[in-house]
Amino acid sequence: MQNKTAKPADPPTPPRPRLSRQLVLRMALEVADRDGIDALTMRRLAQELGVEAMSLYYHFANKDELLGSMIDLVFAEINLPPLDDWKSALRARAISIRQALARHPWAIGLMESRTAPGPATLRHHDAVLGYLREGGFSVAAAAHAYSLLDSYIYGFVLQEINLPFNTADQATPVAATMLEQMPRGEYPYLTEMAVEHVLQPGYAYSNEYEIGLDLILDSLERLRKAG
Repeated sequence: MQNKTAKPADPPTPPRPRLSRQLVLRMALEVADRDGIDALTMRRLAQELGVEAMSLYYHFANKDELLGSMIDLVFAEINLPPLDDWKSALRARAISIRQALARHPWAIGLMESRTAPGPATLRHHDAVLGYLREGGFSVAAAAHAYSLLDSYIYGFVLQEINLPFNTADQATPVAATMLEQMPRGEYPYLTEMAVEHVLQPGYAYSNEYEIGLDLILDSLERLRKAG
């Protein structure tokens, strides 16, 4: 009688990580980053985690609470340097916000939408106001400065992620198509900008961010002195 070789047992399936608020939050962030915020539903999130949708409500009462926590997580990623100089601190913070929003572009329209902001959000706003107030801005001037800075930051990032190009190489086919469609001599300044700036070697639209940021920070000095 032949001995049959025993079939090796299948390796045990590794246990799923225990569902937690932090695990749900991290997966929600992953789905939103990958597929956009409109793709994030409680049902979709449950599928990604391999659980029933009802189990998510043990950790988050509803999707709005989940979104608030996701926004708070994005705020927590933003660097808030020590206050040595108000201008350099605000500059570093503005650069860090842009980097965070590049990772989480879905968050741009939601950053200031929370009526019950989380601790990281509140810490962030308090720190920025601290930079301004300790830097010599009056309460009113601090409000004006904060509004101007964030309008520029959010607006720039929103435009940047929707542009059809960033570098000169990427801009060349876009500009060529536009120039072909424009009647010759009809739009001289637009043509000049395309030919003499955008299509030049080394051009990158992203470079405009820090140039504009420095112009705004320099202008805020006048506002600070005016009180």
